[in-house]
Amino acid sequence: MPSVPQGGDASGPFWSEPGTLLERVAVAVFGLDGDGVVCYWGPGARDLFGHEAAAVLSRPGAVLFDGDDAAAAGACAALVERARAEGYWRGRLSARHRDGTVFACGFRVFPVSGAQGRPVVMGLASRSDELDRVKGNLAFLDALFETCPIGLVMLDEDLRYVHLNQALADMDGLPVEDHIGRRLDEVMTTSDGGEFQRTVRGVAEGGVPVVGTLVGVRPRGHPDRDQVRSVSFFPLSGAVGTRPGVGGLVVDVTDRERAILEATTARGRLALLDRASARIGTTLDVGRTAQELVDVAMPDFCDGAVVEVVEWMDESERFDPSLPLLTRRIASGTLLPPPATELVSGVERVRYPPGSVIHDMLRTGRPVSATVDAEFLARTVLVESRSRLLAESGVACVLVAPLIARGTVQGIAVFGRSADRPAFTEDDLGLAGELASRAAICLDNARLYSRVQDISLTLQRALLPSVLAASPYVEVAHRYVPGSRITEVGGDWYDVIGLPRDRVVLVVGDVMGHGVPAAAAMGRLRITTKALARHDSEPEELLAELDACAQEAGIELATCLYLVYDATTGRARIAGAGHPPPLVLRPDGAVQTVDEVLGVPLGVGGHPFRAVEVDLPEGSTLALYTDGLVEARGRDIDAGIEALRVELGRVGGPLEAMADRILARLQPEPPTDDTVLVLARVHRTGPGGG
Repeated sequence: MPSVPQGGDASGPFWSEPGTLLERVAVAVFGLDGDGVVCYWGPGARDLFGHEAAAVLSRPGAVLFDGDDAAAAGACAALVERARAEGYWRGRLSARHRDGTVFACGFRVFPVSGAQGRPVVMGLASRSDELDRVKGNLAFLDALFETCPIGLVMLDEDLRYVHLNQALADMDGLPVEDHIGRRLDEVMTTSDGGEFQRTVRGVAEGGVPVVGTLVGVRPRGHPDRDQVRSVSFFPLSGAVGTRPGVGGLVVDVTDRERAILEATTARGRLALLDRASARIGTTLDVGRTAQELVDVAMPDFCDGAVVEVVEWMDESERFDPSLPLLTRRIASGTLLPPPATELVSGVERVRYPPGSVIHDMLRTGRPVSATVDAEFLARTVLVESRSRLLAESGVACVLVAPLIARGTVQGIAVFGRSADRPAFTEDDLGLAGELASRAAICLDNARLYSRVQDISLTLQRALLPSVLAASPYVEVAHRYVPGSRITEVGGDWYDVIGLPRDRVVLVVGDVMGHGVPAAAAMGRLRITTKALARHDSEPEELLAELDACAQEAGIELATCLYLVYDATTGRARIAGAGHPPPLVLRPDGAVQTVDEVLGVPLGVGGHPFRAVEVDLPEGSTLALYTDGLVEARGRDIDAGIEALRVELGRVGGPLEAMADRILARLQPEPPTDDTVLVLARVHRTGPGGG
């Protein structure tokens, strides 16, 4: 037998389990001893019967019942006796309020142990009309959740599922239990940019209901099925005994609202094309551009994709459907588990036989789709191991789109879907064609850029000296580092020219601009400089002639540093045209910057050039360079020259090793601009020379 706390004024409803009927109505709790005298009295009893605890404790329980004294006492005694005899009894009796009002009351009574083990009968009482109302409501709700053909849902304040009916679970394609505790956006997605989520959250926070709002959704349990739903939501925070949150009614009106569904699908396609425009072609790298197409297509359009370029077909050749098609795979990706990953990435070159689906696509120049079945495998996949991989990969259908730019097939894009998704439709063929067309233009631009870049680099390397002039009086180490593929080839150049009477010319220049024009201008200036040097001109005179040639050739801006070293005197005469100053590492370790010869760039005209002479002790090392060595993003040229001064003074030993260490320290990452570094260690003739 359970026991009760000692004392007379019990607080709160005893043994009222959460979620039971007793939680949904006002309940009075009281206790009667073996003689029917009130020994416990809770606040609920005061509200129901009107008596304060002090006025009713230790009085006969008959005060709670209707009738004359004998009838009321009999009702109280019968209540106690039934509780003792039956262990638990419930029923309805006429009760009396302190103000004399009589009302039907439902009682639940059961015996417990009181103080010192004395028996006590505990009673729970509620108005019968309230019990009937709540019972009717609960019965109605139970029937509603069991049989209602529309979706019913309860969400908590975080929009997590608390309760729903089978009709809504069927709409979502997930069991009821898989909903509980998950957020709304974990069960469905919408194409409205989050507006639906914000609306429901507004109901939860502000309490303003929404009625009959139409929303397009795609349940995660039905990833291949777009739906239009009519939804109504109302706040639960004001309901008695319920937790805060939202209640909702959901009706699938897809068939009725087909136009909205089509608009939702169209918006999804437009969103995909918009993402493609923003994310495909961010660089001029062919491989990266192809991978961007693959990444954009998944997961909204397909479960896997590859991009292949046609290797044998150039702009002068035409497609011959009687010949095999050879391609090179340059990008791939899949969301499917192995062996799909091996299928898309495990091959570099592909051979498609005549009569393949790829040939069908190239005949028309339009996208085609096909089911992956035995006929498709026999027509399209030659290698048995690859055919087996495709059959086991989970890919159920493919869509092949040509990558055509400037009337030429650049390659193909292949998209695949698993059996969990619908097959490709005519609309999908059009969308794939749009994606492929945009990607093809970007790929063609990247391919043309790579071709021009290669031509420029080849031209520049051809115009730079392969072997520098040898001299017993000047040791030379030289480095040329082309810029990264993010920028085009620049116009950096250098040369070493031998002159009569133990003299040697060191020259470094830079034509502003990039690409083939810069490389061609660089070659013209280098050849002109070499020809003028043979005439034994002074450095400042040579630069004046070079400036005139630059103007005649239309070279608007170029820099140059021209140095003549005389091994007999140990002196160097230097003139500059807007070029960074040379540095001199003296035998004692001091580093000198010869910055008196900056001048104006070539091609400007109208300004004279001047030269200075400097003494170069035996074993001095000259450093000539272009701005690519000392100027970079986040570092100005003055800071770069100072860093070069520090490195030049720190390193020593053989010139080749010095050059490598300077480049490694000043350019730890590939440069964005072309870089030239020339180190020259000088020696003298006669006494004091080497």
